[in-house]
Amino acid sequence: MVAGWATGATLHGVSKTLVLLRHAKSAWPDGVADHERPLAGRGRRDAPAVGRWLRDHELTPQVALVSSARRTVETFVLVAAELPVAPQDTVTDAAYAAGAGELLDLLRGLPEDVESALLIGHNPGIGTLVGLLDDSEGPRLAFPTSAVAVFEVGTSWADLDPSTAQLSAFAVPRG
Repeated sequence: MVAGWATGATLHGVSKTLVLLRHAKSAWPDGVADHERPLAGRGRRDAPAVGRWLRDHELTPQVALVSSARRTVETFVLVAAELPVAPQDTVTDAAYAAGAGELLDLLRGLPEDVESALLIGHNPGIGTLVGLLDDSEGPRLAFPTSAVAVFEVGTSWADLDPSTAQLSAFAVPRG
């Protein structure tokens, strides 16, 4: 169990889980466009560690929204391989280079029968979204590569807004 994690807890009568993940460490090969940058060696070690951390904390998202960038897709594949059941993934250009508002709009479009979702994206958008969603007055988190923020969502996906979720876990698993 994650410290501060209340299994089965609900906020305002609704209990959904949202996992936000920044892609694992990427390489910067010469002549390769940003969208096509692969994971670096450290990223290929850290992404499975993220999957193991999720599995060990009994967090198996039903769906995953994944930026179409190569490094985020590679991160998803390595994370999902460590889970008991791989989430149904949607790879989308809309999450690439997206700001927090655009990522929030993607999440608002999730079907209401989805109880747990994973979003894999990039900074600064994903890190900014973490700060917007958290309803606490605590310090803002740095959001390095492979950082994972887990939220309990107290609304429908369609009503997800700043300060409508509670940060229940944060980790930066390393492999």
